[in-house]
Amino acid sequence: MSTAYQQLSGVFQRLSRFSHLSAIAGWDMQTMMPAGGSQSRGAALAELSVLQHEILTSQRTGELISQAAQETLNDVEQANLYEMTRAWQQAALLPASLVEAKSIAGSRCEHAWRTQRPANDWQGFAENLKQVVRLSREEAQLRAEANGTSRYDALLDLYEPGMTSRKLDATFGDLKTWLPELLQKIVDKQAQESVDIPQGPFAIASQRELGLSVMKVLGFDFNAGRLDVSAHPFCGGVPEDVRITTRYDSALFSSAMMGVIHETGHARYEQNLPKQWAGQPVAQARSTAIHESQSLFFEMQLARSKEFLAFILPQVVEHLGAQPALTPANFVRLNQRVKPGLIRVDADEVSYPAHVILRYEIERALIEGDIEVDDIPALWNEKMQAYLGINTAEDYRNGCMQDIHWTDGAFGYFPTYTLGAMYAAQLFNAVSQAIPQLPELIARGELQPVFDWLQQNIWQHGSRFSTAQLITQATGEELNPRWFKAHLERRYLG
Repeated sequence: MSTAYQQLSGVFQRLSRFSHLSAIAGWDMQTMMPAGGSQSRGAALAELSVLQHEILTSQRTGELISQAAQETLNDVEQANLYEMTRAWQQAALLPASLVEAKSIAGSRCEHAWRTQRPANDWQGFAENLKQVVRLSREEAQLRAEANGTSRYDALLDLYEPGMTSRKLDATFGDLKTWLPELLQKIVDKQAQESVDIPQGPFAIASQRELGLSVMKVLGFDFNAGRLDVSAHPFCGGVPEDVRITTRYDSALFSSAMMGVIHETGHARYEQNLPKQWAGQPVAQARSTAIHESQSLFFEMQLARSKEFLAFILPQVVEHLGAQPALTPANFVRLNQRVKPGLIRVDADEVSYPAHVILRYEIERALIEGDIEVDDIPALWNEKMQAYLGINTAEDYRNGCMQDIHWTDGAFGYFPTYTLGAMYAAQLFNAVSQAIPQLPELIARGELQPVFDWLQQNIWQHGSRFSTAQLITQATGEELNPRWFKAHLERRYLG
């Protein structure tokens, strides 16, 4: 007779298969699905989310969790049971009706956003967003009451277990004391340097081939994933079938190229999660910030280094053609250019944290009820001017409508981007200590030692350890923002 733990593993294996279907249907919704399919697809995904919720929150699942806690389990099984229990507790707080309503509202808002954003239609978008916010507040209230936290912290914990707004305020508060001055120093320094801008147009087909070529260099497994196009770049799917997307601009190739590299970092993490525990919570990525650390490790720490840029330039020229702007020195200046701008996903790594802090401050106030949806544009403009000196008044599509996260109620997600940047810098420092010849290896495109280090220290562990344990084991200390500051100073002022 199977143990309670074994039966419980079967339940979560089943849930994993439903999540697989949901992930691929969600990917299709954002890449291939004709507009007319939106309503029925949204309903289908909502039905699937309700089914998963019912299985997870059933009395039988709760009984198995209680029984399994009394059994003798090894370290990995204990870690898996902890994640199972956490998932069960989180899900049990929400009624199925709320899960369904939130899924439908999110699908509706996201689909409408695709046409409302290009049209700069804030009023139309706001109506859908209000419904998403209302349901997200309802969810946050239920979670907060059960966990004894603030509403926002209850949602933040879904993405970054153990993180609180108090910790974020301390970390981001420190960042705000030195980042503006550093940003200005870098901008002033780069103002003395001339940069030639590559002249397009760059054929989309050629850009795609370049992206595929770079993905190959970065070790992407094409037998377990693919590259497509979407309105907002993302990494989705499942470890056995990772779907990454980008968007192309015929006048500017670097945005799509770096976007592909960023998503490939996410994908490599997914493709290398522990296969021996597949289908179990312990086999999933540790947290959103750790996931983001992998994409930023690839994009910022690795791909924007002068060594990697020198290595990859011949492939750029091969696919897009030679021109005066594509010299080694100018290519580095292009990809290390610091210039505050409107769009978060196109931001350089120095100004990027300002985009995140702005969103964090707005979404926290929104969930806590301190502001309403109608207050967002003015507040967004106020903070953009204060943090980056940029006016976004009336420019909603390049302001508060530019991101996809709030459309489906992903409140608490944004802070993980800058936490991820900090983790990435700390991890890259540890890799550099472990592999003294790292710059020379990168310059030759010999990246396997880097991937082996990530596999050994991050990828293979899944969710076996807490974020703090994982980072401490990999780098010798918990999150330390000083490595991020040191990285920026070394790259841009050194």
